[in-house]
Amino acid sequence: MAASNAKSVLFVCLGNICRSPIAEAVFQKMATDAGVVDKWRIDSAATSTYEIGSPPDDRGQACMKRHDVPMRHIARQVTKEDFQTFEYILCMDESNLSDLKRKANSVKNATARIELLGSYDPQKQLIIKDPYYGSDKDFETVYEQCVRCCKAFLEANS
Repeated sequence: MAASNAKSVLFVCLGNICRSPIAEAVFQKMATDAGVVDKWRIDSAATSTYEIGSPPDDRGQACMKRHDVPMRHIARQVTKEDFQTFEYILCMDESNLSDLKRKANSVKNATARIELLGSYDPQKQLIIKDPYYGSDKDFETVYEQCVRCCKAFLEANS
């Protein structure tokens, strides 16, 4: 269990079955490997209701397995409380960003910093494209981007 003074990050995409659970799993592993996981509260969520209760996409799970990154998550939607209890909400594209900012405006005492996860990408690829209608290669691309971004985010917040 994370300490009460823990930092917190919520990764967000449209359905919470592809990009955001990959980012969550990658960040969880990096924080664990760095010995700082107990200082973080880490989760992921969706802007939509499409996949609530679903496990991550099979192709994403296979990708994580190939990279030896444990992934356990059940899709959920962003809640009003998330804007009050998470320090960072990092999303994948402009549509997610717009949805989150709109929702945050309706939450009293919203304190979360809402940003694109890609804003931490050293290769300056701001958008992490949705691989849902793509191939296994698209999930690998998401994984690689998440690794770069999560590494930079963790370094910036250590």
